[in-house]
Amino acid sequence: MFHLVGQTLRRIRQRKKHLSRSLSRRPLQASASYTSGGGGEESMADNDIEDLEMQVVRYKPEGLDTLCKNTKFTRKELQIMYRGFKQECPTGIVNEETFKEIYAQFFPQGDASAYAHYVFNTFDHDHNGSISFEEFVMGLSVLSRGTFQERLQWAFSLYDVNGDGVITKEEMLDIVTAIYEMMGRYTEPSIDDTTAREHVERVFQKMDTNRDGVISVEEFMDTCRRDENITRGMSIFDTVL
Repeated sequence: MFHLVGQTLRRIRQRKKHLSRSLSRRPLQASASYTSGGGGEESMADNDIEDLEMQVVRYKPEGLDTLCKNTKFTRKELQIMYRGFKQECPTGIVNEETFKEIYAQFFPQGDASAYAHYVFNTFDHDHNGSISFEEFVMGLSVLSRGTFQERLQWAFSLYDVNGDGVITKEEMLDIVTAIYEMMGRYTEPSIDDTTAREHVERVFQKMDTNRDGVISVEEFMDTCRRDENITRGMSIFDTVL
């Protein structure tokens, strides 16, 4: 898994700036509700107009001062990010389908939908099916400027799919498989389902030090800290916006 993580992190490093720009530039499909519907619009009943307005509620983010305290971005950086985010996402949120479409653009050699789903869940803190501007910048802050400990904690939350505080073998297999599907022909070496299971089995045995059948956050952290490949992989996120 460590070699696999290194490949993935290098690819994400190459795409990260483009991904964050796309999230702030790409309009939500829901924004089409703002466009004119032609001559029929004038004949729309008043109550229909009210219903439409209720469906497209603009989301207002927290103040910049609060975001400055909760992230590692400067006020100026947040202003720039929000300006683009607001311009192209008038509702103030990004849904999962849009998130998947963006990932698909930057990993065309494979199928990024499953991995994008798991990453989306780590950003969607309140699990309401959408990512607000706050959730977006807080997640980006951890990945781009968080401490090694914070990035490991994010990685653990990615593998802990159901959020119960431990990683099962099935959860690890789901994430590893999703990563390979996303990497497509760039996966080295290319693997099938059987090889993936064998690979996960080896890594799981290494991390599950007390042999209780699950990986705790402490076991995950300790194993990753001792592995130079993980350390190098996490360091590539060091960047300045």
